[in-house]
Amino acid sequence: MIKPDAVGNNHIGPILAKINEAGFRIVAMKYTRLTPETAGRFYEVHKERPFYGELVDYMSSGPIVAAILEKDNAVADFRTLIGATDPAKAAPGTIRALFAKSIAANAVHGSDSDENAAIEGGFFFSQLERF
Repeated sequence: MIKPDAVGNNHIGPILAKINEAGFRIVAMKYTRLTPETAGRFYEVHKERPFYGELVDYMSSGPIVAAILEKDNAVADFRTLIGATDPAKAAPGTIRALFAKSIAANAVHGSDSDENAAIEGGFFFSQLERF
């Protein structure tokens, strides 16, 4: 997912270019805006954490781009491509090093497991929407 900060700063194209250059195939993509309710459901796993309210507010503050990517070893390779959550600690050339503003406004979200990727993909897309 390309987050509101990156969308608002016109980084959709450059981020998608990095994703394509890294060998990922985009099989579904959607430009949308989360409501506080949908953002809350998406990040429900963090509901008990102190940053949950701020996260929901941030994720519903502007449009996002949700996508499903395919590639061998997609989850691990994407997490390498996006870099550390803290852009100051992200490896040079990673998406977060290039486009993130802060730990909170870190440009992109990437699933942390194949299981979560399936759940998160299902949150945004039905099987009929994929091509």
